Amino acid sequence: MAAVTADQTTQRTAGAADEADAERQAAFDAAVAADDRIEPRDWMPEAYRASLVRQMAQHAHSEIIGMQPEANWISRAPSLRRKAILMAKVQDEAGHGLYLYSAAETLGTSREELLDKLHAGRQRYSSIFNYPTLTWADVGAIGWLVDGAAITNQVPLCRCSYGPYARAMVRICKEESFHQRQGYELLLALSRGTSAQHEMAQDAVNRWWWPSLMMFGPPDDSSAHSTQSMAWKIKRHSNDELRRRFVDICVPQAEALGLTLPDPDIRWNEELGQHDYGAIDWTEFQEVLKGNGPCNEERLTQRRTAHEEGAWVRDAAAAYADKHAVRPGTAEAAAQPMEATA
Repeated sequence: MAAVTADQTTQRTAGAADEADAERQAAFDAAVAADDRIEPRDWMPEAYRASLVRQMAQHAHSEIIGMQPEANWISRAPSLRRKAILMAKVQDEAGHGLYLYSAAETLGTSREELLDKLHAGRQRYSSIFNYPTLTWADVGAIGWLVDGAAITNQVPLCRCSYGPYARAMVRICKEESFHQRQGYELLLALSRGTSAQHEMAQDAVNRWWWPSLMMFGPPDDSSAHSTQSMAWKIKRHSNDELRRRFVDICVPQAEALGLTLPDPDIRWNEELGQHDYGAIDWTEFQEVLKGNGPCNEERLTQRRTAHEEGAWVRDAAAAYADKHAVRPGTAEAAAQPMEATA
């Protein structure tokens, strides 16, 4: 009997590995097709993992950068009630970022790595947060339009194929719905106030409407990730589907507010049973993504500064946790229940 050569052994090993990978891929595909959840310890294609990290990182970055435009108005809120509402909302956004960074960490990417990439400009956040908040009415417009667009985009993510992301989105969407209602109520109060207040509310809607439509991402035929994300059931709807759904929601709400959407081309399409809308300036969208928006540099500079100034808090928290950690072999460890030290 001829001896087995090293090359033959290598070929057999490679063949077995390919077969195992094919079986894992088939199991993954079947789970996605059956609407089962993929969990952190499950096998997944590296491209699926990378796509999730990219999307969750961008989402988390958007939450913490998104704190800035409204936080600027906390000290200038017109009443104690409005101040309390806005403070609670900004705190919620910080919490959303925490949930999403934690979900991304289940895929083996540390929060420090993600923040380093944000601060270096190597990962993006939503283009909407690179616009300035010029008046108090902008706080209402962000709540109604920006958070409204976020809800439209994020509610389907509660059925995302990746379990930790989907579960994080359930709580986030509940809190975002309050933010949207708060913004709507603020605009309603301004719209029904003095003529100057009504004009301020209309001006804010005029400035935030088009950037809100851009939040859903580029058109479907220009989206680099949308088709594959939908195939993996990370996303459930295309960018254009969600954008049109958002317009349908906003048209009657604007009428109830007594405000006008700044798009003369909005028309009801009988055939589609939805609204048509005017052309979006995608050149502006691309310029903002490239870093040329009104507040790109301001937002990132403030984020880097906050991170550097908060280093002592992180160091202190780490030192406290280390000091109080239960170490194997100590009297404290011996006093712990078996399951706590296992």
